[in-house]
Amino acid sequence: MVTVEDNGIGIAEADLGRVFGIFQRLVTRDKVDGTGIGLAVCRKIAEHHGGRIWVESELDVGSRFMIALPKIELVVTPPQD
Repeated sequence: MVTVEDNGIGIAEADLGRVFGIFQRLVTRDKVDGTGIGLAVCRKIAEHHGGRIWVESELDVGSRFMIALPKIELVVTPPQD
């Protein structure tokens, strides 16, 4: 699992379900730059690899984004002579 934290503006509990939607800006551009696609892309990447992404947040404190990917076992075949 990978965790990324910030000390930003945080996300209201009512908005946590929208944060990974494409073009779902939660604040206006005059407060925070961005297009509203970054977290949607992160979600697609995590899901494409069989994982998931979620967020925990507190207003005026910051957010913690967690990404979990499945464990895969690598099978290494020795070279044949």
